[in-house]
Amino acid sequence: MLVLSRQRDETIMIGDEIEITVVDIRGDKVRLGITAPTRIAVHRKEVYEAIKRENQQAARLAGDQLTTLGRTISPGPARTRVSALSAGNASNQGGTLPPRAATGS
Repeated sequence: MLVLSRQRDETIMIGDEIEITVVDIRGDKVRLGITAPTRIAVHRKEVYEAIKRENQQAARLAGDQLTTLGRTISPGPARTRVSALSAGNASNQGGTLPPRAATGS
């Protein structure tokens, strides 16, 4: 862990995009101002850990639901290319496939 000393209104840079500024010091409390791009989430650690726990729980529930769905819904019959073509032609030509043209070789 890197430990730095800063006074009020002094800043620490993390990379090129994140600035941490000491805004105020009162007794044993330090107020920090953080400037970071919006694509970078900034949370207090206890909030971050709560979000992480909730995301893990939601992922487990979603996985359980998918497993349950897999057991209750069985896949239908496989459609082959020919049957897919037949279904498309059936709606256009009264349910029959067009005859193949005879070739005279």
